[in-house]
Amino acid sequence: MKVRPNISIINAMIRITAGFATLAWITSKMVRRPHRDSYKLVALLAGMKIAEGILRYCPLTAGFERFQEYRNDHNSENNHYNFDFDDFEAKANGDSDADSYNPS
Repeated sequence: MKVRPNISIINAMIRITAGFATLAWITSKMVRRPHRDSYKLVALLAGMKIAEGILRYCPLTAGFERFQEYRNDHNSENNHYNFDFDDFEAKANGDSDADSYNPS
């Protein structure tokens, strides 16, 4: 798996800033109540945001892009994702040739 930058510089800066701000906030919360597990989870997520900003790689963005490529490849082959909205309009207008449509 190649890890290539898939987010922009500005997006990376926003992620780094939000990650450090969240990490500082949650660290101050952990001082008062150190045994809360939810604080540890939020600190982990903030660290992940910082890492995404530094590496300029977001695994969710990469997964979404791969899904879009997969969908486009399979969409052209068997046309499962192309909806013909004219059929819905015909059913809504009560054309006799259209099948009955009951949304409930």
